[in-house]
Amino acid sequence: MKLSGVAAIMIAGAAHAFAETPVHEIIVSIPDKKLVLLEDGKVKKIYPVAVGKTATPSPVGAFHISSHVKDPTWYGPHVIVPPGKGNPLGTRWMGLGYKGYGIHGTNAPRSIGKAASHGCIRMRVKDAEELFEMVAVGDSV
Repeated sequence: MKLSGVAAIMIAGAAHAFAETPVHEIIVSIPDKKLVLLEDGKVKKIYPVAVGKTATPSPVGAFHISSHVKDPTWYGPHVIVPPGKGNPLGTRWMGLGYKGYGIHGTNAPRSIGKAASHGCIRMRVKDAEELFEMVAVGDSV
């Protein structure tokens, strides 16, 4: 199929614009309790995190950011916690495409660096807010 000059320029322009968008990947080391953000294959940032405790471990495998929610509501057993200071999710939620699991802030910052969650990856609120701005739905975890 032969493309007209305008179509060829549009396709070349789209490819160039795509190439300039950084590719982000997240790697979580459960034993090290660290989250690594890669940008175009290079380490951009390393964050300390809390991971799942023995009874409720963090899932292992390949996931992706499936949702991106600012000021989430937490739906717990027999309770709903609206956005705000007491919310166990902090101010940001990045769902993993694995029902109920995500990367999020926490209202329990002393848990960071420990195996303390129900399987989610907890971050300090400021770290979760920073990561949230750098990643998007579809990024691999």
